Amino acid sequence: MLKDISHKTVAVLATAVVLTVALAATVRAADDATGNPLQAQIDHGKSTYASKCSHCHGPNMMNSGTITPDLRAFPDDKTRFVTTVKNGKNNKMPPWSDILSDDEIGDLWAFVSSRRKP
Repeated sequence: MLKDISHKTVAVLATAVVLTVALAATVRAADDATGNPLQAQIDHGKSTYASKCSHCHGPNMMNSGTITPDLRAFPDDKTRFVTTVKNGKNNKMPPWSDILSDDEIGDLWAFVSSRRKP
């Protein structure tokens, strides 16, 4: 049976294997060091939170000195979160749509939702 396989078929199969391995390596390189793309988003969101949000919402997503909500208890509703960040809320939170990109807001959501209290 192996005698029936041509050199051309072997070359095609070998090329397919090499391309598959190369593609898998490229996908892994696109992920963060842990191999988890969600963790990379969480890490970016944590950094953005620290620089843009923590002064009002507190370093641990709660600020007992103000009326800002405890973000650890924020509802599990990404659409509401994104809308609130982009448009602001009741003249208490300014809109951030001109300051934060959609990707940064998505990363913030990944961070906030990863810290959510059960």
